[in-house]
Amino acid sequence: MPPDGRGAPVWARKTVATESCPRSYITAESEGLVEDFLVRRRLGGMNFGELSARQVEGFLILEQALSAELRRGDNSPQRR
Repeated sequence: MPPDGRGAPVWARKTVATESCPRSYITAESEGLVEDFLVRRRLGGMNFGELSARQVEGFLILEQALSAELRRGDNSPQRR
């Protein structure tokens, strides 16, 4: 372990890193929202009137994050 007592990062992406597996931070609900977002986006079905407030908020956050990734030139959709 380094002198500062912190462990080595086990996952990093751009400006974010964690010392533990990020999988444990992802809830089943979060994973479901991401999957639903990607399916609706792919099929063009973003009718916000049919979604819950939680879904709309999640989808807007995901859309912003995806747009930021694409603007920075990272347009590869596969998992790393």
